[in-house]
This record gives sequence, structure tokens and C-alpha cells, in this order.
Amino acid sequence: EYGVCENLRKLEITGVSCRDVYAKLLHRYRHILGLWQPDIGPYGGLLNVVVDGLFIIGWMYLPPHDPHVDDPMRFKPLFRIHLMERKCATVECMYGHKGPHNGHIQIVKKDEFSTKCNQTDHHRMSGGRQEEFRTWLREEWGRTLEDIFHEHMQELILMKFIYTSQYDNCLTYRRIYLPPSSPDDLIKPGLFKGTYGSHGLEIVMLSFHGKKAKGTKITGDPNIPAGQQTVEIDLAHPLQLPDIENLRDFSELSRIVLEVQEQVRREEQEEEHRQEEEDRSQQAASQPAAKPLGGEGAEGEETAAGAEGTTQDKAPASQPFVLPMGVISRNEDYPRTCRICFYGTGLIAGHGFTSPERTPGVFVLFDDDRFGFIWLELKSFSLYSRIKVSFQNAEAPSREAFDEMLKNIQSLAT
Repeated sequence: EYGVCENLRKLEITGVSCRDVYAKLLHRYRHILGLWQPDIGPYGGLLNVVVDGLFIIGWMYLPPHDPHVDDPMRFKPLFRIHLMERKCATVECMYGHKGPHNGHIQIVKKDEFSTKCNQTDHHRMSGGRQEEFRTWLREEWGRTLEDIFHEHMQELILMKFIYTSQYDNCLTYRRIYLPPSSPDDLIKPGLFKGTYGSHGLEIVMLSFHGKKAKGTKITGDPNIPAGQQTVEIDLAHPLQLPDIENLRDFSELSRIVLEVQEQVRREEQEEEHRQEEEDRSQQAASQPAAKPLGGEGAEGEETAAGAEGTTQDKAPASQPFVLPMGVISRNEDYPRTCRICFYGTGLIAGHGFTSPERTPGVFVLFDDDRFGFIWLELKSFSLYSRIKVSFQNAEAPSREAFDEMLKNIQSLAT
């Protein structure tokens, strides 16, 4: 059931029975296995709790160092649970650099739990906060402060250290699910790491919802916090890019995107007007709605899938791609061919998630594991690469449960 294949002889040596392992460790803590998002203000995170031999370990997954999106994820243990000779489960905090020490886990409810360190002095370093900051900076960014010349970036990094280190591994976690997949999806949904300018690399969940695809932040920053929907892709509105020479001209790409934006706006107005007419007709007839909302949504999804399928059938297997002049990219090593592009919107905001606004952009699908987004207003480009980790106990029990989870983490972020 839990993948524990330790032999009985090893258990006998430790003085622990199979019954103890099952009842006091595996079954008792079964509710915390899977994927979780820590409540760390705007920053969020990705925790994977797994059974590892006779231990249950909570691994925090971190993106690779900026801007290397294709590098593998990094991970570090935050806590572990095991059985000691007295045959009761022992929780140990793994935070800091002085080895395991006494911790505590409280399962608040099925989809929420919290951790507490009982010996936070183990997190301190002899060189004080300065040494702790330099160590954190090497681990988090793979460099020293002297290597970072951009003043705004220095401020963001220092702010993140001050904010995140105050928790001392005393955190509340909320369950997240991997997005369910469908044969009609453009690519397999899942988790991706993406470039976000001075904020570095962040983790985004790509999911499909009929004629829309959504990118939700699992990790975030002070501008757009974790839980918010960073990009939305309109799969009903593919973009035909100009030839490679004209694509270098930002104004030409901008013109194409803004034309589609206006078309989308008109379609939305027409849909609202049609809906109002239907409502008035129904009221006049004093009859309930002829179609339940579920039926209408399903019909919309069919149309979207059909439109998307047609688009992909007509689109070439690949086409040349280059970023327009003036568009900033953290990673110049982006693919030079793409499969298809769609109109989309990206969420931008001021510090502290002030004045949030959805702005037009271009979703660029490179291959099954990489996509990009051109933020028109910011004149910047984000490159995303799939996280290739097989997470266990992370499947959503239903599409409704996944949608509810997305709604919950977004409302918490707001």
C-alpha cells in the first residue's frame, strides 16, 4: 500500500514490528502524503511528502538557479517522521545546517497540516544573520550579493530572505493536486518552471479548461503572489505569426495581438448581449431555463476542442520563431522554432499586488515540454520548462476537486 519493502529482519533489529510501522507511522500520517503549498505570504512553495523506507519525509522542491529553466529541480528536506525504539512516531525538523532536531506536526484537517520546530536555535549560525543570509543566497540563487549588480534585484532578494526566514519552519500547508489531463489537451498539463525577470524562476501549474488554458502560480513574488493566475491562454484564438523578418518588428506583432484582443472583446460583448436577450425571453415566458448551466458549458467545451483541433490540423509541424527586437528575455537560449501560438493575457500588478490588470500577450508552444509567453505591455518574455518529477499521491480525486482547489488557493492569495 505504501511501497515499503524493508525486510522483517531489519525491522527486528530495530525492535519495531510491521504492525507498529503501519499503525503508528504510515496509517497515522497518511493524510499528509502528496503535494502541498506552504503559506509563506506571496512566495508560496512546493512541498512533496513521501514514504522513503521507514521514514516519511517532507521535501521542499526549489526551481533551478535563474535563468536555467531546463536544469532539474533542487530539493531539500524540511522534516521527517520515523519510529524510535520506544515505538512511537518521532517528528524531526530538518531545517538549518545542524542536523535533525525536535519538531512537531499537527494535522489540522484532511487537506491542511502545520509544522513547528521546537528547537529554533538549531537554525542559527555562529556568524549571525549575515552568515545566514550569505548561505541562503548561495543556496537560493547560486551566487553572492556582489554578483548581483541590479539594485532592484538586490532589494527583492533581501526582502524575500527577511520575510521567509522569520517562519523558522513553523508553517501551515494546504493540499494541491496535479491537473487532470484529457486527450484533447494541447499538451500534457502539469508543473513548469518559468522565468520572471528580477524575481528569478517560479513554479507554475498549467491546466486546461475547455477553450481556456490557465497558468497558476505555485510559487510567487510580491507583485503577483502564489495562487494567482499568471497567464490565461485563449485556445479559440490562434495567432498567425508574420514571417521571420517581420516578426523581429515589435510593432507588427503588437498590431496582430491588439487586433485579436479587439475581436475577443467584441465576441464577449455579443455573448453578453445574447445572454441578456435569452434571459428576457425566459422571464417573459415565465419558464425556467431550457438548458442547465452544465449542458451549456459542455457544449462550449466541445466547440473549443473542435476549434483547437482544426487549428492544429492546419498548423505546420513547426515554424521559425524569434523574439521581436526590444523584447527582454532572461534566457537567450530559447527554441528557434515553435508549433503554434495563441492569444492570451498575462496578469501584472504593482508591489503588494496593487492595481492588478490582465494585459495582452502571446502564448508560444515550442514542444511538449516547453512554452513561452510574450508580455506585450512589459516587452518581456517568459520561458517555461516542464518539471519532470513523478509526484506520488498527487492526483485529484475529480475534476471538481481540482477546480475547487484552484479556487481556494487563488482566494487565499487575494
